[in-house]
Parts: sequence; structure tokens; C-alpha cells
Amino acid sequence: MFKKIEISKIGNVFDLIGKDWMLITAGDEKKVNTMTAAWGTLGVMWNKNVAMIAVRPERYTYEFIEENEYFTLSFFDEKYKKDLVYLGTKSGRDEDKIENSNLNLVKGENLPYFQEAKLIIKCKKIFRSEIGKENFLDNNINSWYDGPNDIGGEHIFYMAEIIEVLECR
Repeated sequence: MFKKIEISKIGNVFDLIGKDWMLITAGDEKKVNTMTAAWGTLGVMWNKNVAMIAVRPERYTYEFIEENEYFTLSFFDEKYKKDLVYLGTKSGRDEDKIENSNLNLVKGENLPYFQEAKLIIKCKKIFRSEIGKENFLDNNINSWYDGPNDIGGEHIFYMAEIIEVLECR
């Protein structure tokens, strides 16, 4: 069962995003996709509480984020790490990876999330920007796009207003 909580109760966002990872999920009642992410931020911009995510255009979830006004960020306990690895390495283009995982999707109000999550952040997109390598001030970042870490195109950044935070009770 989920309970709405104040955003200030989220906890250590560095651990949540960078260590625990998250699922970025977008879609509607008919079609949904999700991807695992360990990059992003939570903060304040334009006097709004916001989440910022980075998605490469070749990811299937990119299409869902582009087509929908909302997305969710779902965070899980360690026991679901294998599911997060699976959902991050399989494409929804090739299989129904959500159905093939051990997680249960909850669809509603164009804000799909997972029943097993310990924390859900519901987001409404307010800003989109394409990353440009010409803007990097740290040349080491180039390795994520032109070096040994290169696994695809340049990220698209989405900033979204946090409209609700739910915690599993």
C-alpha cells in the first residue's frame, strides 16, 4: 500500500539514484515501457521541485517519454536488483520485458509504476534539451560518447516537475 509523503522525506538522493538505481517508466493504459537508470538528479528549478533524467534517443523508453506528458521514477529494495538489471539490459521492442520480470505494473492516469517499489516519484515534463558535446567543460565526459564507455547517442535531458511522491507502507 502506498502513502503520499512530503518530498523532504525522500532521503539520500545520491544513494537512491546512483547506488540503488531507478526505473523510468512512461506510457498509457495501452502501452508502457520502462528502463533502468542510475543517472539523474532531484532538486529545485524555477521554484519547482524537479527531477532531471537523461535518456539516449535509441532507447525504446525514449519514444514513450517523448509521446507522454508524464513519467514515473520507481525505486526498489536491494532484493529487486536482478529485475532492474534485466529491465536495463532487455529492450521492450524485442519482448514484453515488464511481463517477463518479477515486477507488477500498476497502470493509471498515464502514470505507470510498480507495485513492489519502495518509493514512487510522479513527474510532469516541463523542459527538454539535447546534450551537446561542444558544451562539455570537462573533457573526460567525452569518453561517454566517443570513447570506451560509448554505448549510443547523446542523451536528451528532461526536467520534470515532481507532482507527487508515494512511499510503500
